[in-house]
Amino acid sequence: MFVLIWATLLFFVRGIAAEADASVGLTTRCDKGFCITLSEAEITAEAGLCVVIPCSFSTTSGFTPQHLVWYKCEPLKSRCGDSDIVFHTNKNNNKTQSRFMGRISLLEPEVSQKNCSIIINDLTVSDSGSYQLRVNGVLDGNTDGYTFTTKSTVSVKGLIQKPTVVIPPLAEGQQTTLSCTAPGLCSGSDSKITWTWRGAGEKDSHITGNLTAFKTEHLTAVTQRLSSTLTFNSSAEHHGTNVTCKVSFTNNITAEETLTLNVTYVKELKMNGIKSVKEGDTLNLTCSVESFPPSLIVWTKSSDKNMQNGTETNLQNGTETFLKEESGLAILSISNVTKEDSGLYICTAKYLNNTLMGKVVDVKVVYMRNIVITGNRAVEVGDALNLTCSVESFPPSHITWTNTHLYNGPATNLQSNTGSATLVIPNVKTEYSARYICTAQHLNTTVTTYAEVTVILFSKILKNSGCVVQSEVLNCVCITEGFPLPTITWPLLKKHTEYSVITSVSNHTVNSTVILPAKDLSNTSVECVSSNGHGEAKQTFTILRSNTSEQAGKSNEILNIVSRLEVIIAFLIGILLSAVLCCLTTQCLRKNKKNSVKLDETLEMVTSEEDPLVLYGCCSSSGRGSDLPRGS
Repeated sequence: MFVLIWATLLFFVRGIAAEADASVGLTTRCDKGFCITLSEAEITAEAGLCVVIPCSFSTTSGFTPQHLVWYKCEPLKSRCGDSDIVFHTNKNNNKTQSRFMGRISLLEPEVSQKNCSIIINDLTVSDSGSYQLRVNGVLDGNTDGYTFTTKSTVSVKGLIQKPTVVIPPLAEGQQTTLSCTAPGLCSGSDSKITWTWRGAGEKDSHITGNLTAFKTEHLTAVTQRLSSTLTFNSSAEHHGTNVTCKVSFTNNITAEETLTLNVTYVKELKMNGIKSVKEGDTLNLTCSVESFPPSLIVWTKSSDKNMQNGTETNLQNGTETFLKEESGLAILSISNVTKEDSGLYICTAKYLNNTLMGKVVDVKVVYMRNIVITGNRAVEVGDALNLTCSVESFPPSHITWTNTHLYNGPATNLQSNTGSATLVIPNVKTEYSARYICTAQHLNTTVTTYAEVTVILFSKILKNSGCVVQSEVLNCVCITEGFPLPTITWPLLKKHTEYSVITSVSNHTVNSTVILPAKDLSNTSVECVSSNGHGEAKQTFTILRSNTSEQAGKSNEILNIVSRLEVIIAFLIGILLSAVLCCLTTQCLRKNKKNSVKLDETLEMVTSEEDPLVLYGCCSSSGRGSDLPRGS
């Protein structure tokens, strides 16, 4: 249709009929000196728009054209009649069909130019048919006219052309202008252009805050372009919505075009997920950003070392790490998390040529390791006890030391919320040996452990220990102190079968007395060994003989000790016998009678010595390798 218009304009402006014929496929027919150039091919048009019938004519010599008449009639009708008139250049003619009045005009108003092209506006389907031309004028001074037999056929179909909508690039927060141009270049009735907007799942509505402008552009005397503009501030809410430009023509004929708005915008990053997760569970973090075009989201983890260096570690899919990155969305999933998975996770969105500020989430893995006590559990008397109880966990556990009531002095850091508590007791004593309990409270979990503390008093042999021979009997006393209580051994006894050993204990002191015949004794010294598992003390005693005054003094000192011990033993035996006589039955008395005889023999052996050795202590026990003969 546009080609027809411009070809017609070119035809009457330049007057070059041959070029117009070549452009639009026109055919010239002549009869009796009257020629007409028309398009014998069917001219198609659409309802609501306009159509141009290109036409030019020539007359016989002496004929002066004055008026042009166009008819519309059936194709089979060879000559149209007055009732078929649709256009007449004579304004006084009243035979023109009313429905065509004002809708048809010449492209060239001057008939003398012999351009008979017409444009029909506001087409309807009923405008389809054959159009025939008649030229009225003067021939040799007489009124005359000629009707061309050649007709031009017009076919009007339903409107299929749509408005032309132009949408520039849209950016959030910026003012934008949309334009809509009506189809056709017609000069008929003014069309109406309306704008409507529809969101997802919503009804049509007008865009708020808009400014609409209409424009009619006259291209020629018979052609014009109708357009409208819509100006508004675009936002993210407009993205993905539809805007419709609707053109309304006469006879309820409409055409519309609907386009989707694409607004470039980006919202803030959003992160979802539980930031504190138990060890062994699954960590799920989601990062998303609403934007157009879609952003690329990347998860990275920043360790302490990377933070110092300003670098980050890109996360990748692994055995226990699942990373799903889509447009505008990234899901990070780490199964069976450990404490190493704690740290700063950064979500970064790349939008167009910009990198958005990353969102940082501090992930904490809740865990608890085994409770540990460090420090020396064996402490020497007078030193300081220093025990530290700690447990690696998050959040830090509450540590408490208990069972410290044995010590009444100051102790430090008996409890702490930092996951570690240190128990310090200065100048320990042997009675501080005990079980010290450490309790760790982690959330709803309580764990307890303990340390068995032993205060050590290293074994040592005290003064007043020694050996003396009198009346062919060797008497040796070894007095030792230590904690735990030491054990006294006499290496000399390995070579003898006849001896007697008496041991007594008082607090942390152990007295051991050994008595054996000295007739076959070849040693000049005897060794005493004291051991309590934390150390060993040895001392060699020189055997003193009673034939020297110096040795006699030493011997008397030792024998005095033994004599005192003898008295204690006799006293204890008396108590024991009294208890047995009161408590036992007659049968038990008979049995104890025999035991009493043996006990009397033992007592007789011990007390038969002139100067026995006495061990200091509150209680005693006796052991015997074999009974010594009396008076030996």
